[in-house]
Amino acid sequence: MPHPIYRITAFEIVEPYTLRIAFDDGTQQTIDFRPVLAGALYGPLRDEKLFAQVTLDPETHTLVWPNGADFDPETLHNWPKYAPTTRRMAQRWNAAQKKTG
Repeated sequence: MPHPIYRITAFEIVEPYTLRIAFDDGTQQTIDFRPVLAGALYGPLRDEKLFAQVTLDPETHTLVWPNGADFDPETLHNWPKYAPTTRRMAQRWNAAQKKTG
């Protein structure tokens, strides 16, 4: 099955850690990222100042952060489908981090 291609056209921070994201097909998602901010890549985004430095990459048309974190636009477009799995991964990352450190 082909991977759908979506482009993010705009976003706005509507609350701490919450973005309203507009896509090229005219749809929007409002996503609270707090439950998935864990692990080496996404964990640093719990710093509200770092999270607020999100930008729209003009080449890849996705959201990116200065620490290299990003999300596939298709994942963000279909967030209700991916959110449970992404939250479970974040919980595993947190558990692994507690064991090692």
